Amino acid sequence: MQAVGPSHFAVTGQHLDAEALYRAHADFVARFLLRLGAQGQDVPDLLQEVFLVAHRRGGFVMGTAKPTTWLAEIAFRVASDRRKKTKRKLEDADTDSIALAAGAGATPGDTAEARQALGRVQQALDALTAEKRVVFVLFELEGESCDAIARALGIPVGTVYSRLHAARREFARVHAQLQAEPVVASPAGKAVVGAGA
Repeated sequence: MQAVGPSHFAVTGQHLDAEALYRAHADFVARFLLRLGAQGQDVPDLLQEVFLVAHRRGGFVMGTAKPTTWLAEIAFRVASDRRKKTKRKLEDADTDSIALAAGAGATPGDTAEARQALGRVQQALDALTAEKRVVFVLFELEGESCDAIARALGIPVGTVYSRLHAARREFARVHAQLQAEPVVASPAGKAVVGAGA
């Protein structure tokens, strides 16, 4: 089967089965799950669940949403269901893997700085509610439009704007706090931000 590239998505009404979606967008979904707060070791299982749901839904047909927005909605639901089932708070995302993958020629100092920066971003994302976080990640990090996010999540566009505005404010506050204050490790080894976060 021919690899699916971005040019293949331009045809209106095109159907993409779960296999084509996986080959084209598995990296996006894995990255999105990490940004939602999934632990690195949980991502393969969550990724499989996302594409099983995509398969059960019959794949993706090009229309008003993009494949990535459609998959993000599924990933958000799968991650939310997992959190409810396990009845525990997901811990920090595997930012070490992302930082190490980012710079093959980076010095150890560069890698440490990248890891710290990614850690601050993830902690600031973790401070957001799941509903605000999914809107923030899709808009700010993935470049989706508010209209597309509203359609994918099945919520009014005004709600998207409201959540995005609140998420930006909260993210900026927590991120600024993390940059200003040293991060203190808890006994469990997890970084702790002030009680207001």
